[in-house]
Amino acid sequence: MINQVTLVGRLTKDPELRYTMEGRAVLNIMLALNRHYKNANGEYDADFVLCTLWNKTAENTAKYCSKGSVIGVIGKIQTRHYEDQDGKRVYVTEVMADSVKFMGGKPARESPSKSPAETLEFKEVNV
Repeated sequence: MINQVTLVGRLTKDPELRYTMEGRAVLNIMLALNRHYKNANGEYDADFVLCTLWNKTAENTAKYCSKGSVIGVIGKIQTRHYEDQDGKRVYVTEVMADSVKFMGGKPARESPSKSPAETLEFKEVNV
């Protein structure tokens, strides 16, 4: 079986690094991924994907990235569930990151007719 996903998108907010009771760094980020086609209004829609980063990858991403930064994530899809305060079962699907590449910051200016990916010059940085 193969469970591997590669995503390139923008951070939807500034990263907030946390640590587990055992001292492991963990970072949950939301990536906005533009679709490659326009909707009926002539705009690009986006999908939002939850990603979890651990240890040094989490620390470096929190240190060097901010809202709007473009990053690439390679990882695997994982589904988990828990019971909320009302006793309802809640399912969560997320990408558990194996590696992250910093690909660029926020664009200087964006045109509404272009996707954010079209307005950037990509610079790859290994994490």
